[in-house]
Amino acid sequence: MQTTETKTTYNQPNARGYFGDYGGKFVPEILIPAITALEQEYQKAQNDPEFLREYHELLEEYVGRPTKLTFADKLTAHYGKAKIYLKREDLCHTGAHKINNAIGQILLARRMGKTRIIAETGAGQHGVATATACAKFGMECIVYMGAEDTVRQKLNVDRMQLMGAEVREVTSGSQTLKDATNEAIRDWVTNVEDTFYIIGSVVGPHPYPMMVRNFHRVIGDEAKRQILEKEGRLPDYLVACVGGGSNALGLFYPFMDDDVQIIGVEAAGYGVDSGQTAATITKGTPGILHGSLSYLLHDQNGQIELAHSISAGLDYPGIGPEHSFLHDSGRVQYHAVTDEEAMEAVKLLSQKEGIIPALETAHAFAWLENLMPTTSKDEIVILNLSGRGDKDMKTISENL
Repeated sequence: MQTTETKTTYNQPNARGYFGDYGGKFVPEILIPAITALEQEYQKAQNDPEFLREYHELLEEYVGRPTKLTFADKLTAHYGKAKIYLKREDLCHTGAHKINNAIGQILLARRMGKTRIIAETGAGQHGVATATACAKFGMECIVYMGAEDTVRQKLNVDRMQLMGAEVREVTSGSQTLKDATNEAIRDWVTNVEDTFYIIGSVVGPHPYPMMVRNFHRVIGDEAKRQILEKEGRLPDYLVACVGGGSNALGLFYPFMDDDVQIIGVEAAGYGVDSGQTAATITKGTPGILHGSLSYLLHDQNGQIELAHSISAGLDYPGIGPEHSFLHDSGRVQYHAVTDEEAMEAVKLLSQKEGIIPALETAHAFAWLENLMPTTSKDEIVILNLSGRGDKDMKTISENL
């Protein structure tokens, strides 16, 4: 939804909300009118100059965009190979990329006359972004969060509550993001008339995966302009962490038609074959969860398996349908790194660049250990630094 968007011939999803074989609208019948109304309102907003003006003005004046594209000189010297640039989403207001989408969706909620906002969160960053947007626009805010994540991310719980949000702790299932999403959907079904559900990643029923991607594509549009200004050419590699996958698609989408290698990095947890992993693309198979068809971690009976990651934001047994399509098409390569490798990356980035990354982001940095030896000094890597690590300091300190 950028006014200076990069034009692309990559055209996904189709009119039914499918990215190839993935996507769709698998929701209770009571939600179909709400989904249809959202889709129609979003299409109107895309073509409304006033909506676009207000959205981009908020991104600039409130969120702090454009974020910097920082040359990581010490990290580049450490590997002695390609130049490494960091797209600094950690510099956004609230500390991560999530605010781009929350601002866009809160404007849609206002257009639709909705007064009550609900959201789900794992790492807490989407919850904080939603609470922030609700405070800015004076709306009621309820955030569902797994009980385990409220402990791991207590700082973000406190932030949400300070801004007036009600954080509802979810004690069912694994008490993480999957279960928080289940409860948010139950709430939506019960209160569909006055409630707007702000989904935080490129998951859920159409139009959410498309809509969230488009609100985040500002990341990639900026990165493309910035690298052309700095280097006079496009990068050779893009790297980003992938849970549901919003920060990654925000960076990747504007480069789909370009000769750039694109890499998404999942959370392997204790190992891809350990039984305690969140590597959905690497280990999963197609199935339906939370309103769409995509790759999932599930057993032979279709029951969702428990995911594990040291990172609360990657601790999810599914992935966005567009990522599923991009994997099958071969346009994006997906790899997985373990908790231990992510922790090593936290230390490396902190000590080399003076930047403490979120544990989600650290997974992308961890893959540099595999990628950088294959690069040459005349190549360029852009890595999406999706969020800062303040929220994770308790977990980081316990695991160092």
